[in-house]
Amino acid sequence: MPINRYIFPVVCELSIEKLVQGGEGFARLPGGRVCFVRGGLPGERCRVELTTGKKDFARGRVVEVLEKSADRAQPKCPLYGKCGGCSLQHLDSAKQVTYLEHVERENFKRIAHEELPAEFIIHQGEPWGYRNRARVVYLGDRDGHCRFGFRKQESNGVVAVESCPVLTPGLNDFLKNAKPPEIFRGLKHVPRDLELNIFDDGTGRVAYYYRGMPEARKRECSVSCVKIGAKQITSGASVFFQSNLSLLPRLVQSVREAVDEGIASGAATDEWLIDLFSGVGFFAALLQDKFRRVTTVERDSLCLEYAKVNLSGMGGVVENVSAPAEEWLVKNVVDVPATLIVDPPRTGLPPEALDAIVKSSVNRVIYVSCDPVTLARDFAKFRAAGFALKRAEGFAFYPQTPHLEMMFVLAR
Repeated sequence: MPINRYIFPVVCELSIEKLVQGGEGFARLPGGRVCFVRGGLPGERCRVELTTGKKDFARGRVVEVLEKSADRAQPKCPLYGKCGGCSLQHLDSAKQVTYLEHVERENFKRIAHEELPAEFIIHQGEPWGYRNRARVVYLGDRDGHCRFGFRKQESNGVVAVESCPVLTPGLNDFLKNAKPPEIFRGLKHVPRDLELNIFDDGTGRVAYYYRGMPEARKRECSVSCVKIGAKQITSGASVFFQSNLSLLPRLVQSVREAVDEGIASGAATDEWLIDLFSGVGFFAALLQDKFRRVTTVERDSLCLEYAKVNLSGMGGVVENVSAPAEEWLVKNVVDVPATLIVDPPRTGLPPEALDAIVKSSVNRVIYVSCDPVTLARDFAKFRAAGFALKRAEGFAFYPQTPHLEMMFVLAR
């Protein structure tokens, strides 16, 4: 029966062929149509409840595993399948990187029409208790303590949570012991479903932020200082920052190695570092000692204020620019072999930004990506402009999920 004529939900038996981007299993319905299956693993035979159907594919979820993969694991969290996070808990933690590598190699070949290097490696850390940043929803109070929850899977609803196995001990302590009079001091009314960003600085000290937070409390409670090597980076719960501090130094090391390789080979110089989508100036602050001139470009004004703090008191010429990256690139001629670092959102580089880069004198780009699909898309455009892939690494910052960060070094 054609997909669009099913009356949902429908249950059928399917064989899972592989995992695809997003962590779903790939299967085929009778007749050959593709079905993406939540909770399925390669090699398994499953009873699958079809939940949605489109012209060319359907989606479903596993309701029973008939033939189980040796890599299947018992989910550690009682909220698995209800909470919107950690959708790979059914896959053995030790096997997740292997599956992620297979998915990304296939993505790259399909989208960019090129193979990832044989030496491509995915760095990983602890599979549990690693996440130092989260967003929770306030559900009221009980016995003088705040109650919090996470958004449900594929829903804006909320499931209550008392502890989470991927959060740091500091964040779990916050979930257990936070008291409304302290957290919401200065507010006349606290709405239910108010979202809080919570951030553990690596020492167990938790900063937090919510919309409508009084300015005095914001300055007092939302700011954090994170130590990366010998460098203190100032950030806050109100802006984006990496959510796995234990693995972050490995990414920093890889980026510094890429910079050193470029300067030593003559492909780049120590004249100028340009950090686009710079956020709080994280990479620029950690690389400032290597360059005579540093420019950060960030459209978020609060991030820019943190960047000014993080790059203050050091040598060289420092510019912190508040502008969309694509606008700055179009208006500013880069006529020296500068080192360019880009760390765009999941949507990847805006077309105007990519065009401006390839038309400039920049011949070395360090591209840090939180979405391998848009990275592969952008790489294909760089390659057409004469750039080659010199180095590729992955970083499993979010164990128990299908998300992967990647770093490419591109040169021409």
